[in-house]
Amino acid sequence: MPKKFIRRFLPDHQTIKHNRALRIFGTVLHEPNLWHLNRRSAANAFGIGLFFAFWPVPFQMWLSAATAIPFRANLPLSVATVWITNPFTMPPIFYGAYKVGTTVLGTEPRHFELQFSWKWIIESISTIGPAFLVGCGICSVIFGLLGYFGLNWIWRFSVRKSWNARKEARKQRASKV
Repeated sequence: MPKKFIRRFLPDHQTIKHNRALRIFGTVLHEPNLWHLNRRSAANAFGIGLFFAFWPVPFQMWLSAATAIPFRANLPLSVATVWITNPFTMPPIFYGAYKVGTTVLGTEPRHFELQFSWKWIIESISTIGPAFLVGCGICSVIFGLLGYFGLNWIWRFSVRKSWNARKEARKQRASKV
């Protein structure tokens, strides 16, 4: 079942409650519904995490946590899902978002070389920035919805499969008697 699989990768809720970066949320983090793992809370969390994973900002986890609270989504899963965009996966994911943006805006993709300087960032905002931001927005919405509906479907499929397996087991036991 997805619940058991997801639980293996989530940090303990006490660890997150005492995280220095999340102290800005105060005692709101002590609400039990934020730590409960069911189909609704997991699907909400996965959708929220994927939505914010495509935002090119350094505080994605805070945004994800702040959004998970009013939506009653599983907080650890929401924050952990944001890490789909990590330092290793970020370049191809953001390049893909840039390509989506150029396609939607109908502009020619520009050749650029990644540089880690403020000057390069300021210059890039006017050249590749619009296509990149539009692509990030589109990917945010699409992958957030796909994550929500996908996890919802996987969860339902898994539950249905285990119900059918139990039903078959009962039939097997009844036929032996």
